[in-house]
Amino acid sequence: MTHIDIKKVVLSDIDQLQKIGRQTFSETFSAVNTAENMTSYLDESFSTEKLTTELNDKNAEFYFAIIDATAIGYLKLNFGQSQTELKDDKGLEIERIYVLKKYHGKNVGQTLFDKALAIATQKNADYVWLGVWEENARAVNFYKKNGFMAFDKHIFRLGDDQQTDIMMKLRIDK
Repeated sequence: MTHIDIKKVVLSDIDQLQKIGRQTFSETFSAVNTAENMTSYLDESFSTEKLTTELNDKNAEFYFAIIDATAIGYLKLNFGQSQTELKDDKGLEIERIYVLKKYHGKNVGQTLFDKALAIATQKNADYVWLGVWEENARAVNFYKKNGFMAFDKHIFRLGDDQQTDIMMKLRIDK
């Protein structure tokens, strides 16, 4: 496997972030959701305005996984009050890890996850948490393999569809 570089996303990368965000989400979920709900979610979540706000948030960070100067996946982390739910200064939220389908099984997701853990350690977090769709068995198994334990559930809205996410947590050994 070619070496995977990790690069922090900056505002000037917004077009690339928008493209990979939309593509990876579509590849992952379009087969199991309506076209209307997918369009609604993609238009809202990956709008230039929303991504600009997120990229300017000092408590949120994006990272690209890059092979041969091409972004093949990305990671979004939230800290403190920018976390979607827990908003605990001792926690770090992995809001998104997405990888282009053709790179699944090639250690890209694990490389992004390892980056998230390194940042959590650097920021002295006690734990990392996330929400993962209960029907995304591949992702649920990935997080279980990496030591996450389910602790709650919450509702994720995709267009007009309410879906259940499993909230999972991993304590950081210090």
